[in-house]
Amino acid sequence: MKFGIVPVTPYQQNCSLIWCEETQQAAIIDPGGDIPYIKQGIEQAGVTPVKILITHGHVDHVAAANELAIELGIPIEGPHIDDKFWIDSLAESCEMAGFPPAQPFHPERWLVEGDVVEVGNVRLEVLHCPGHTPGHVVYYNRQQQIAFVGDVLFQGSIGRTDFPKGDHDMLIRSIRNKLLPLGDEVSFVSGHGPMSTFGQERRTNPFVADNVTG
Repeated sequence: MKFGIVPVTPYQQNCSLIWCEETQQAAIIDPGGDIPYIKQGIEQAGVTPVKILITHGHVDHVAAANELAIELGIPIEGPHIDDKFWIDSLAESCEMAGFPPAQPFHPERWLVEGDVVEVGNVRLEVLHCPGHTPGHVVYYNRQQQIAFVGDVLFQGSIGRTDFPKGDHDMLIRSIRNKLLPLGDEVSFVSGHGPMSTFGQERRTNPFVADNVTG
């Protein structure tokens, strides 16, 4: 598996393009906007998109998903159905955030804990990691020890929980019980900012490091 990151929207959200080196089939993770930049990344990689994957329903992660899916003729998978209320309110979210208009969509497949998403010969394990939003999912490639974690965890920080149905304690449990046990060597791509490893966050993150209580 190879991947690239295309920052999109005024929020500089990390839209990830991942692809199978054997088949050149690709998935687009969290296309929040700026479709021309995303298509440029696809063209430069020389790959064929076969699906769009969504980590959660916030506007900067999904606003371009429906338009891009229609344009490319590919399905949308994810997030967990508990984020349906965010996707259903996408038009209002775009207006409030100053994004171009976008309409709600229905993923071809809502994802749950334990699902597997395939992109060519690449397998991504689905982890349901609520807290930032109730339906947030993480995509984990065990072979290459990399996870695409959306807004669950950042280098030195964690996702906000002051949005509707956010839950700080649940978010901490998601990180400590589902992500960090995958191993210190696992790298991750966040929804914003630089990459890190679970080991670095276990040592230094002020919210979830091993020496932090609570």
